[in-house]
Amino acid sequence: MMKNYSKFLFLVTLILGSMLTLSSNNWFSMWMGLEINLISFIPLITNYKNNSSESAMIYFMVQSIGSIMFIASILMTSMLMTKTFMEMTMIMSMALKMGMAPMHLWMPEIMEKMSWPNCMILMTWQKLAPLSIMSYLNNKMIIILAIYSSMIGAIGGLNQTSTRKIMAFSSINHLGWMNSTMLFNNQVWMKYFIIYTMITLIVSMFMWMNSIFFINQFKSNSSMINKINIIIMMMSLGGLPPFLGFLPKWLVIQNLIENNMYIIMLIMIMSTLLTLFYYLRMMSSILMMNQYSMKWELKNKKMNMMSSLFIIINMMLPAISIISFN
Repeated sequence: MMKNYSKFLFLVTLILGSMLTLSSNNWFSMWMGLEINLISFIPLITNYKNNSSESAMIYFMVQSIGSIMFIASILMTSMLMTKTFMEMTMIMSMALKMGMAPMHLWMPEIMEKMSWPNCMILMTWQKLAPLSIMSYLNNKMIIILAIYSSMIGAIGGLNQTSTRKIMAFSSINHLGWMNSTMLFNNQVWMKYFIIYTMITLIVSMFMWMNSIFFINQFKSNSSMINKINIIIMMMSLGGLPPFLGFLPKWLVIQNLIENNMYIIMLIMIMSTLLTLFYYLRMMSSILMMNQYSMKWELKNKKMNMMSSLFIIINMMLPAISIISFN
């Protein structure tokens, strides 16, 4: 019981740390918020298993290096060094903290050793504070990192069989989309982040409830509503219309066209086509595997009500979003 209370306390301080960063108007307060967030997340991912201890150590090391780079960039402003170099150092530190390419290698490896609830936090809430800091900076290096992240996120997931690694590379790809419009319109990346968070939470929750960690754990003879739900979620993650995931990509493409960034837009669209390949692999494993080829079975049998809810959210939210965004 005490363990649950302590986890809840760390979760609250993790949220408060990010809120401090979001509401601050100076760099040192933002740094303090990031450190509170880091100190709170480490106990959440640590338990008595060796894998979780290893992932907590790697995460701490990576975030510490990012914090050192961030502090160094803050000190550069007081030393009257060039603003461009300071911004570049700060952008690199935030990219390292989020797991953007080319500083992304730690993220898939850590997620592979984490539970699904911790993966949910890492892919969503842990991105918010670094993204908000990066949005204050006006440097074209953000565009370069965005292009690189969208490409690496697409290519990296092609040969993966672990669903957590696929979600990690998917997250890297989505970070590229968010950062591509950061220099032009802050509202677009915020809307993208909200919708991305919704979809990622739904997908991760479904994987968690069904104890799915590898592609061949999708059960072919599960109920039809479960199959439909997984297929809709994969298409939504891939950004296919008329599902929820298409809306943020549509907003980004509109914004890039308005700013005459046609080449970047084409690169982003091509990277999304590659991500669709590994989403389609997951869908095909659901539709084509026969029950005799399965090595594992889903633990949770009564998912029909939850699946129905997920389908309704995926189908109804696009209409609500179109009304609210226009």
